[in-house]
Amino acid sequence: MSSPAPTPTRRTLLRGVGGLVAAGTIGTAAYGSFTSGSTGDDVRSALTIIAPAAAGGGWDAVARTMQHAQRANSIINNTQVVNMPGAGGTIALGNVGSLTGDAHTMLVGGTGLLAATIQYDSPTKLPDITNLATLVEEFDVILVPADSPHQSLEDLAKAWTAKPGALPFTGGGSFDQLVVTDLALKAGLRGTDVNYISSDGGGEAMAALLNGTAGAAVSGLPDSIDQIESGRVRALALVAEEPVDGIDIPTTVEQDFDVTLTNWRSVSAPAGLDSGIVSDLEAVVKETYETAEWQQAMKDYAWAPAFRQGEELHQFLTDQTDRIIALYKEMA
Repeated sequence: MSSPAPTPTRRTLLRGVGGLVAAGTIGTAAYGSFTSGSTGDDVRSALTIIAPAAAGGGWDAVARTMQHAQRANSIINNTQVVNMPGAGGTIALGNVGSLTGDAHTMLVGGTGLLAATIQYDSPTKLPDITNLATLVEEFDVILVPADSPHQSLEDLAKAWTAKPGALPFTGGGSFDQLVVTDLALKAGLRGTDVNYISSDGGGEAMAALLNGTAGAAVSGLPDSIDQIESGRVRALALVAEEPVDGIDIPTTVEQDFDVTLTNWRSVSAPAGLDSGIVSDLEAVVKETYETAEWQQAMKDYAWAPAFRQGEELHQFLTDQTDRIIALYKEMA
């Protein structure tokens, strides 16, 4: 039985682009039981996709969308999803790192996982496994309460640089903190000047913004759409290099702040696979990405295309690693 496809929801802000929907649980394997469903070289016989976080988040949405697309189009005979949360995804990464030669397991990851390997200095890093592709990216937004005096990103930056500690920021996780740090640097502050209130997820960050605990927030756009449209918060900037079709929020770059870090999503496999198997797995990922089910999910989740493989992927991951290491040094 296939997992249900996400249901589109009309959004004024995104001019018809749907927002987040709750992830289903159909087809989920029991926690901790993600041994390969098949052996041998037929990569299409069975696949376990590991989401390195609890059900309901961005990594989980990617994993379940892949599962649905593969089932609907018979790309894989049997695809299951396993949730393995902990330590920013590094627990799941470590487990995948131990499955050398297993061609029937994939790990969903992305900016947050890369950041966690640096933050926690995890024994297993992304170069230690087989990186197959980046798929999509999500954009952060810089928010203030609706009654905030700050009407633009420039207004916010001026108040922030005048009294850095007097303007506490919040965000839903380590990725959001990296964006805040980058914004501080581009505004002329040091990373250590940031008064950052760590929140456990986008919901807690939004609560801190609305109850006055924080004066500004950085959060994922899909997590913030409802509050923006309700008028409870004001979106000052979309963290993006250039305007995004269908999103009516000025970008950071348009406002002369070169802050462009995005929350990209990736998929990887264990190490120790021969080149032919890697090529087969790359083909599976590309076929999944090109399905109508995946393309519809991109609209439903407000994902932007960010498909990279091969040398382009390798260079991108190298550049992102250097950039995130530099931001963590600024935070120290």
